[in-house]
Amino acid sequence: MPQKPLVAIVGRPNVGKSTFFNKITGHRIAIVEDIPGVTRDRICADVEWLGYKFTLIDTGGIDPKSDDVLLSQMRHQAQIAMDMADVICFFTDARVGLTPDDEEVAVMLRRTHKPVILVVNKLDHSGLEDVRYEFYALGLGDPIGISSVNMLGLGDLLDEVVSHLPKQEATDDEEEEKVIQLAVVGRPNVGKSSLVNRLLGQNRTMVSNIPGTTRDAIDTEFTGPDGTRYNIIDTAGIRRKRAIEDESLERYSVIRSIAAIKRCDVALMLIDAQEGVTEQDARIAGMVHEEGKAAVVIVNKWDALDKETGTFEKYKKQVLEDLKFMDYAPVLFISALTGQRAQNVLPEVNKVYEQASRRIGTGALNDVLGDAQMALQPPVIQGRKLKIYYATQPATCPPTFALFINSEVLMHFSYQRYLENCIRKAFGFEGTPIRFSLREKKKEDAKP
Repeated sequence: MPQKPLVAIVGRPNVGKSTFFNKITGHRIAIVEDIPGVTRDRICADVEWLGYKFTLIDTGGIDPKSDDVLLSQMRHQAQIAMDMADVICFFTDARVGLTPDDEEVAVMLRRTHKPVILVVNKLDHSGLEDVRYEFYALGLGDPIGISSVNMLGLGDLLDEVVSHLPKQEATDDEEEEKVIQLAVVGRPNVGKSSLVNRLLGQNRTMVSNIPGTTRDAIDTEFTGPDGTRYNIIDTAGIRRKRAIEDESLERYSVIRSIAAIKRCDVALMLIDAQEGVTEQDARIAGMVHEEGKAAVVIVNKWDALDKETGTFEKYKKQVLEDLKFMDYAPVLFISALTGQRAQNVLPEVNKVYEQASRRIGTGALNDVLGDAQMALQPPVIQGRKLKIYYATQPATCPPTFALFINSEVLMHFSYQRYLENCIRKAFGFEGTPIRFSLREKKKEDAKP
């Protein structure tokens, strides 16, 4: 599949880049607050305008002179976006006017030798129109005046963007190859961004030992060594509710992280080896389980743990005990920082995704359930015995089995768990939860 052209949005902090990004993509993908520095990493989304398809990249605000660690990393991420882009939209602020920092950013942009479109944002009323002429001093051509909030001038800006893109041939709709949606989730500072960068082989997301460095859910498509295509989603760390009640910005980040769990195919559940499974880890893993997502539990920072004989087995046993509701998930021990065993992550993702997508024939499924009932008779409650007439698998991801029975109240949770274990023993389903759909049928109607 050919790569879409890339269009980068750059500029000082708080000039309205993320507001424009959200308006054009049609979704509230980037977090927007009237606070400089909210966006930190590169955020991407596919856009179509006048038949042209391209990828729009939102970036953190560029502060040319700051020595702050996070601001310098934001500047680095913006520079990467400029290097990658086919077209650059340079955003400025009409309310503030031309600033020395705008001039510094303009110098950076001229060095790229890329098409640069100068955008004067926040022209919300006609009284600000004359301010636009100040920006001719940057020497970047005619400034295009817009208001992202009020959606004024956006069409003119997009017309200018696509005028710099190569002509795209119309192609017949083809069935696209499946892209595995892979969410990296966990508490703050457990190494999620480090793992993402390790898997991508580049510094795609900002890494810092300051909890909360990642704020948005950041999507990046890539192809694995075996040719499998993935979209990896780096998420913000999820803290306990009582720890974020007064932080509206972090609440948005957590909402994005939970949404990433809902839309993923496989979740990588990261745990800090030095801290073990905490109450919050179990809560996040519970979200993954309840959403029916395939999962791989990853114990990160394994290199930092003092080990002795039997440490590996004891630790794994404890992890599975603490996450007993997710004991179907494989457990990997890695170091995202050094790369130790990180090469095992994607093969494990492929395995659990294949298991979650697996479909069992009705005949084989009913043979297993028949043997299970012979080995352990269904429960009898108040003189009535549970009868399982037959079963089918109507859905995958997660594998879902419809059991046609005489009465739902007779299906005790312990017997349902027994049936699940029998199905797992016969067919595997490692790494994925299993769901049952109970359907009552009269005996005369219960025909496969």
